[in-house]
Amino acid sequence: MATLLRKIGLIRLHDRDTDGARHQGSRKAPKSQKNASKQCNSGNESILLQSDHHHHYHNNHQQQHSHKRSEQPPPSIKDSNKDKQQAGSKVPPAGSSSSSSSTGGSSSSIPGQPPNKQHCAQVRSRRLMKELQDIRKLTDHFISVELVEDNLFEWNVKLLQVDKDSALWQDMKETSTECILLNLNFPDNFPFSPPFMRVLSPRLENGYVLDGGAICMELLTPRGWSSAYTVEAVMRQFAASLVKGQGRICRKVGKTKKAFTRKEAEATFKSLVKTHEKYGWVTPPVSDG
Repeated sequence: MATLLRKIGLIRLHDRDTDGARHQGSRKAPKSQKNASKQCNSGNESILLQSDHHHHYHNNHQQQHSHKRSEQPPPSIKDSNKDKQQAGSKVPPAGSSSSSSSTGGSSSSIPGQPPNKQHCAQVRSRRLMKELQDIRKLTDHFISVELVEDNLFEWNVKLLQVDKDSALWQDMKETSTECILLNLNFPDNFPFSPPFMRVLSPRLENGYVLDGGAICMELLTPRGWSSAYTVEAVMRQFAASLVKGQGRICRKVGKTKKAFTRKEAEATFKSLVKTHEKYGWVTPPVSDG
């Protein structure tokens, strides 16, 4: 009996120990869950901390960037004006051309004239001034020059000498004619175009001198002219053509008092140029005058 009771007591102790171990295991489980939840919470907190740190860093970066931009000084009025000037310098002014250039754009140019006319006026003036200086240096006193009303572009030229063996020279001696007076008018594009030259006095016959005092010489036409010709060279050629054409001083009654006129000379010169353009520089038919 005692043995039975002892066994029953051992069984109960065993069952109690088993139940106690189960109970302890069940009690330990919540602790592990708490630890897991703590770990989860700590992980969430770390994630939140990292997110907060990243957000804080992003905000600081933006603030620094905006601060740097605010620290940059605004463009000054001088710089903006400079940019406007540079932009305006790239736009060519209205009415300008390539060229300007170019030919007559110097500070000494005549205002109010196109550049090409300014350049031609300068070339003409320099050339005629040089011509005057060269003529005044002549030692044979072949010709002399006077400006008409101080106009550099219109000259009265005195032909003082011709061939002394010619009839024309003899006429000059007999009539006490000191010289043969000519008028030269220089165009705007001289020396690239010839001057208009005519005889003023005395009244001549033959010698390639026509009505109004017009002169029939190929070198006085645009086709026969060269910019290399000088006034002195033209006058020497004219003196030679007078002798070659047997020029004489007109002594007929009534005709000697009739002076040559520029209008008549210009009309005659245009007519003879047209005739020579048709037939060349040869003796034209009598029917054409």
